[in-house]
Amino acid sequence: MIRAIAWDFDGVLNRCVEDGRFIWAEHFERDTGQSLAGFQRAVFAEGFREVIEGRRDLAEPVAAWCAEVGYPSGAEALIDYWFARDDTPDAEMQALVARLKAEGVPQVIATNNEARRARYIRAQTGWVAQVDAVLCSGELGVSKPSPAFFEAVSAALAVPPQESLFVDDTRANVEAARALGWQAFHFTPETRDALPGVLAGQGIAQGG
Repeated sequence: MIRAIAWDFDGVLNRCVEDGRFIWAEHFERDTGQSLAGFQRAVFAEGFREVIEGRRDLAEPVAAWCAEVGYPSGAEALIDYWFARDDTPDAEMQALVARLKAEGVPQVIATNNEARRARYIRAQTGWVAQVDAVLCSGELGVSKPSPAFFEAVSAALAVPPQESLFVDDTRANVEAARALGWQAFHFTPETRDALPGVLAGQGIAQGG
């Protein structure tokens, strides 16, 4: 029985990747006049887990890159640019989450995102009105697939893992959830159409 759902954000609710490319980065070089590969090397370096788990502010590596290449607008403007272009909600998932909300199913967003992005999701997107909580690694201090992350999500849902569904596009996270007793669904372009049927089999989200 599924009584509650935890949704991954990017790649599930937020359709931010198409054909293996990040949509936010599509016009980065045109808009900034800088190398995308250079930006990605500078920001997503080995220490990026510290950012994802809230031990370092995202603005630090971005500001360092801005100083290195002489980007005039600065880190805050670039982060605003990045987040706005990364806000690409999946219309089908919006409709599904809304139906679940109407049926009273507890739902949370459970995502590996740093604290600035967490604040953006709450303040600038419509998802916060559809779910009960937005749980981000940058605020929890731990990231998927750590068991502590799933424990925090389960506590927020107040539903046992065995009665909760975890939906993620990363196989390692899905496997970690299952190992902890969750029901789990690996969300991919090939499997996404099966999700409504999985939920309908539990008697939820059967509306059109």
